[in-house]
Amino acid sequence: METVTIKDIAKALNLSTSTVSRALRGSYEISPETKKVVLEYAEKINYRPNPIALSLKENRSRSIGVIVPEIDNPFFSQAINGIETIVYNRGYHALIFQSYESYQREVINVQHLASRRVDGVLISLSGQTTDIDHLRELQDKGMPIVFFDRFSDEINTHKVIADNFDGAFKATEHLIKSGRRRIAHIAASASLSITKERINGYRAALNKYQRPIDDTLIKYCGYSLVEVDNVIGELLADSNPPDAIFTASDRLAVSCLTALKNKHVDIPKQIAVVGFTNLKVAHLFDPPLSTVMQPAMEMGQTAAELLLDLIERKSKAPITYQTIKLPTEMIIRESC
Repeated sequence: METVTIKDIAKALNLSTSTVSRALRGSYEISPETKKVVLEYAEKINYRPNPIALSLKENRSRSIGVIVPEIDNPFFSQAINGIETIVYNRGYHALIFQSYESYQREVINVQHLASRRVDGVLISLSGQTTDIDHLRELQDKGMPIVFFDRFSDEINTHKVIADNFDGAFKATEHLIKSGRRRIAHIAASASLSITKERINGYRAALNKYQRPIDDTLIKYCGYSLVEVDNVIGELLADSNPPDAIFTASDRLAVSCLTALKNKHVDIPKQIAVVGFTNLKVAHLFDPPLSTVMQPAMEMGQTAAELLLDLIERKSKAPITYQTIKLPTEMIIRESC
């Protein structure tokens, strides 16, 4: 099959090769209208940049590292899809690593990516990570780093997150307005930024509606069914058990559904359940899972764009880093 080149696109669109090249790189020098025409035509004819040629020309590896806690977490698999869409269309490749929620694995992954001379790193921190010296050292050496979903305020860089506070607030508020009196929250690792933000949103909703905050109803939990089952057992053993559970993720919510059913609890009559993520199969559970929709694909795309812009940046002026907070949406189904 004949390879399509930038010259072919330029000839077809009656543009110069330099204009097409800049448009494909997303250069600010090219108008949004011209970029749109070029990108749509490139997609139509299945044009793909030659990463080897580009790396030789620009003295870059044309690759980025992506570190996530677990690929089998549907949120991160969707985010990776968004990341790869952007990096591929801009002539890069993504090297995907998993920390498996381990700080040590995360450090090793970062070291390996540095040795592979990637051009930048996208990372969502592991559940065990509290010390970010490995990332600070990497950034001090000139490596661009962008956080997505889980982040640390100890590093000044771009961060792309969901509006976790607002999502948790809306989920708790919905349960309150539905008549639930005693709402538990099952959270992930206490050190994670998302955990803190979602607990704050949960507490804010209780405060707004003048509901007492009972810290015994806030449980920190891993993702295994055994851990969730133990937490559910503790909640049900309370002399005044909850009539609703808001979980920090759909993975925890699904395990909650299983644990509650195993204990013959009627959902939602006895206990309502709300998750956070909106898995693609959330509507297929029994009962269908109410959840907060978190824009995973958009988060991955936005983080990738920011990282590539840092990598390709020509200006020597100080960088103004952004924290981009994407909106969430409450999806109401039969579990509450």
